[in-house]
Amino acid sequence: MDMTALKARAHLVLADATIPELPNHYRGKVRDNYDLPDGRRILISSDRLSAFDLNLAAIPFKGQVLTQTARHWFEATSDICPNHVLDYPDPNVVIGRRLAILPVEIVVRDYLAGTTGTSILTLYKKGEREMYGIRLPDGLEPHQKLPATIITPTTKAQVGGHDEPLTSTEIIDRRLLSAGQWRVLSDYAHALFARGREVAAKRGLILVDTKYEFGTDEAGRIVLADEIHTPDSSRYWLMGSYQERFEKGGRPESFDKDFVRNWVAERCDPYKDPIPKIPEEMILKTAEVYIGAYETITGKAFVFPSADEPILTRIRRNLSRYF
Repeated sequence: MDMTALKARAHLVLADATIPELPNHYRGKVRDNYDLPDGRRILISSDRLSAFDLNLAAIPFKGQVLTQTARHWFEATSDICPNHVLDYPDPNVVIGRRLAILPVEIVVRDYLAGTTGTSILTLYKKGEREMYGIRLPDGLEPHQKLPATIITPTTKAQVGGHDEPLTSTEIIDRRLLSAGQWRVLSDYAHALFARGREVAAKRGLILVDTKYEFGTDEAGRIVLADEIHTPDSSRYWLMGSYQERFEKGGRPESFDKDFVRNWVAERCDPYKDPIPKIPEEMILKTAEVYIGAYETITGKAFVFPSADEPILTRIRRNLSRYF
């Protein structure tokens, strides 16, 4: 990684991607979305970092990392299930099919891990063994591989809301999904995760867990949306040091947003307390982590933008044909 280029461009932060000329703006936790009249959606990945259902900071180039990492994985999994991607007019932007997003978020897990209130490690430490309709055995250690890959679905919270754990029975009984839709989603999620785990292993990585979001198109077809196997939606550990750290009871080496989540969780209860200001050196280090994640996952060098043009100015230029 070119640290000189990173430091010279650290001022290029995209905290807000509001473009008044574009229609039907919806601001999500990380992305600013615009719905075009013809059924397409513009998704602009900002540099906002979301965790604990809050926006904690803005990390330089995080949006570009997310968009380009997801592009790598969408292309590597297009044979498994359809996805929403139509075009990439800018390093931070995806043009996708507008979908009716299904109200269930799918999280696939291979290890006992996590820091959020809905993570299986958090629940397991509280003594719970029945969670998400699955029973975990006693005696598991933090960061241990699970007996089998599991799906832990949650409700899809709005901005500022909290995800709620679900079981497959609740999903169907509450008519969040039909039995057929749940079966398709489960099959897609397991197949996507298996592909991700296999490819990540070749890069010296463990794909620990990941989140998927699906929607339906006008024909009712289930389509993969949002992002896939990015440092925001997934947890990766470095394979080479995992076993030694696990045996010593240490935390595995990772390069996902746990880097910031752990810093915050060590200093407060993020669900109850005010979030402390994240230092500038932590912001820069986190940018380094994200860029390093992109390069490790994809095997490609990160392409820094020009230091002379603000990110939003470049995005506006690349999207001007949609005004």
